[in-house]
Amino acid sequence: MNLSGVSPYWLWQWMDFQGLLLTLSVLLVVKIIRDRPPKNFPPGPLAIPFLGSALSINPKDPSGSFCKLLGQYGDVAKMSIGGQRLVLLSGSKTIREVFVEKGDFFTDRPVYPIIERLFKGLGLITSSGLIWKQQRRFALSTLKYFGVGKKTLETSILEESRHLYEAINNEQGKPFDPHYLLHNGVSNIICSLVFGHRFEYDDGHFLEMLKNFEEIIQLPVTIWGQLYNMFPRLMSLLPGRHQSTFSTSKKIIRFIEDEVQKHKEDWNPSEPRDYIDCYLEEIEKCKDDSSGFNEENLLYCVIDLFAAGTDTLSKTLLWGLLYMVKHPEIQEKVQDEIDRVIRQEHQPSMDDRPSMPYTYAVIHEIQRCANILPITPPRVSHYDTTIAGYDIPKGVIVLPMLMPILYDKSEYQTADRFNPEHFLDKEGKFVKRDNFIPFSIGKRACPGEQLARMELFLFFTSFLQRFTFCAPEGVELTMEFVIGITRGPKPFKICAIPRIKISTSLLSL
Repeated sequence: MNLSGVSPYWLWQWMDFQGLLLTLSVLLVVKIIRDRPPKNFPPGPLAIPFLGSALSINPKDPSGSFCKLLGQYGDVAKMSIGGQRLVLLSGSKTIREVFVEKGDFFTDRPVYPIIERLFKGLGLITSSGLIWKQQRRFALSTLKYFGVGKKTLETSILEESRHLYEAINNEQGKPFDPHYLLHNGVSNIICSLVFGHRFEYDDGHFLEMLKNFEEIIQLPVTIWGQLYNMFPRLMSLLPGRHQSTFSTSKKIIRFIEDEVQKHKEDWNPSEPRDYIDCYLEEIEKCKDDSSGFNEENLLYCVIDLFAAGTDTLSKTLLWGLLYMVKHPEIQEKVQDEIDRVIRQEHQPSMDDRPSMPYTYAVIHEIQRCANILPITPPRVSHYDTTIAGYDIPKGVIVLPMLMPILYDKSEYQTADRFNPEHFLDKEGKFVKRDNFIPFSIGKRACPGEQLARMELFLFFTSFLQRFTFCAPEGVELTMEFVIGITRGPKPFKICAIPRIKISTSLLSL
């Protein structure tokens, strides 16, 4: 290039531009080299510098996009988001290898800025290491002490089903939105264990808390949550949905702080009433160690128990009502079995479950098709290891996908359709499937699985014993879902037609 006759100013501008291009080129090459995966890393889509595999993901259905990648590359596939390398996992054999055979390698959670801002790495779900082990062990033993996994908890669930019956019956068969009604009813079970009391359905303050929880659960998978993960310092200064959700999380903390303060005012260590009482006693015992028992961690443990014990279960029941409306012939078969086994003059009981294979199969099929948790919370390897023969370096994040397992056509003959026969043999007996793991497996499997199974059976059976559910006249209900950490149906209205006049003895517990 001939630069003769060019003014010194433009010459310097040109040299600065060339220097900028050279600097950017060097940075690009360094990033490409740094992001180059190990030789025996899992296969996956091409990662574009700075964007990673973002172009392969549909923001309206990220879990669906991940499933397509797994379908293309196998049960172990690589991808990157925001410059962070990930490994997608699926397949029963692979999941068991990672979470059972190598469970000790994959117990920790990765650190995401948005999760750290919301939960501070505390509680039961986002914590890791010794603190997580201590908190989980304490939660399991305390919930068991208050009846989880025991028949004695049936009384509380059946009492709540009575309240739900009365609330639904008050709608007089007219269209109503069951969303927050079920959310409140289900949450009252965990509230009785954690807070020692339930909340009325017309409690406006508690209803606001339920809505706040939903807002927080949705944020991490929205564009605002993803941007915060990529640019935490910048996003912490900019307005947006993330800022309103941060304010919402403070409201929830204050709500739980008020409950803890009420407990402290009349706390008697010798007579614990609930989880909070037991935790306060544990704080006194562990003042001088690093096990993580303190009032701040108590708040986040309560949040996790509340969210885990409410959100997934209420959404499963909502999907259940939708599937019954969409498949009235299946709803009728469930009601026939209820009438034959339980009859109308008795309350459902867990003792009835072995005699109700069809109802039990329908509940399992609801869980399979609803796919409430398509992506289980991510893990991170803290050792160099292998998965399905591929090398996985220390620090790599793994995203376990349950959806391909629950929709595996080699396991479920009509995987894309709602069919309770998937869990029944030719004689109509219930069939347990090893690959059916909606509560995950291994050391971080859902600690409330036994409680959730009990609630699902008793609530679902109680609903169909007392009502026939149908769509409002002239309305076609959609099966579309709302994106969040958990997957729930879009708001809908249904009609609940009373089947019989429930006797006083059935409602008296």
